[in-house]
Amino acid sequence: MSNQKLVFALPNGRILKEVMPLLRRAGIAPEPAFDDPASRQLRFATNDPELDIVRTRSFDVATFVAFGAADLGVAGNDVLMEFNYDEIYAPLDLKIRSEEHTSELQSH
Repeated sequence: MSNQKLVFALPNGRILKEVMPLLRRAGIAPEPAFDDPASRQLRFATNDPELDIVRTRSFDVATFVAFGAADLGVAGNDVLMEFNYDEIYAPLDLKIRSEEHTSELQSH
C-alpha cells in the first residue's frame, strides 16, 4: 500500500459551497482551517488519513489535476472547455448549475 494521499481539488466560491455538503454527507470532514475564509493554506487534511483537499481558484482545478498536483477535482464545464487538457476527463456531472455546468474531473 502507498503512503501517498489522494488529493481532491475544489474551487473557491459557489461550487465549493455546493460541494461541501455532499462531501460532509459522505463522511468527509476537512480540518477546521478549511472553513476559515482568512486562511491562506492551500492543502488541508481531512478526517480520512488517506485524503487531503486542495482549495484553489476554479481555473486552477483543471491544471492541478492535469499536471498531477491533484488526483481529482470539481470544476465548471467552462473550465473544462477553456483548458481542454488531454490528461483529464469528466466522468460525472454533479448537477450543480448556474450559468455553467459542473463536472468532476479525474486524471488519466
